Amino acid sequence: MSTSSPRTDRRISPVFPGLLAVTGVAAWGVWTDSAASTGFAVFLFVVSAWVVSLCLHEYAHARTALHGGDTSVGAKGYLTLNPLKYTHALLSVVLPVLFVIMGGIGLPGGAVFIERHRVRGRLRHSLISASGPLVNAALAVALTAPFWLGAVDDAPVAFRCALAFLAMLQVTAAILNFLPVPGLDGYGVLEPWLSSAIRRRVEPVAPFGLIAVFACLWIPEVNTVFWEGVDSLMEILGVSWQETAYGLEYFRFWEGEPGNVTLPR
Repeated sequence: MSTSSPRTDRRISPVFPGLLAVTGVAAWGVWTDSAASTGFAVFLFVVSAWVVSLCLHEYAHARTALHGGDTSVGAKGYLTLNPLKYTHALLSVVLPVLFVIMGGIGLPGGAVFIERHRVRGRLRHSLISASGPLVNAALAVALTAPFWLGAVDDAPVAFRCALAFLAMLQVTAAILNFLPVPGLDGYGVLEPWLSSAIRRRVEPVAPFGLIAVFACLWIPEVNTVFWEGVDSLMEILGVSWQETAYGLEYFRFWEGEPGNVTLPR
């Protein structure tokens, strides 16, 4: 039996403020151009901020589950915003970071383990699944707000591009998470409304959903359509494809920083 109290279960772990501190210091280094390597500062800023968003994504799942009836999420540490407490830390944190490094894309990771039998009502089950990607959507709006408000027009180029790239990661994460593919949150939203026969047939393939999505993105035609859609959505949010592209170049500091950067006004 767990001896921890509900108040202790929900106390924010020091790991999370540590991540915020790293994000802030790296952002300051990019903004002031005081880092020895601007590209490395961009890399550190984006990765740490991305991990923060992953924590918030998983926290949203857990918090919604708590209000839906699964009180076990507290004892599991899901409400502490500590990524090391996730059931699948490798899937929830390490793989998403690797996806960003390898392909510049915000692929979703593994979710926290929710004891679904404790939750009553199909709508509550759907809300638990939807809450994570909704956080990514909200972060995408928040990160692009400086662009459509014109607040970054005079910002340092490297910071502006890094912010654009980080916002793009949130957009891709929201889109991919909401796909109705078994194993992803989009399917989790629909699953409570499906018949038990369909759920039983789908269950064996659920662990391979993320792999299937990743494989499909390697198909040139699918990849082109996906990125054209992402670029169009980013344009609606006030961010040009040039800003996200240069952000990726700064992020990949090991390949060298971009030369003459020309951004639209």
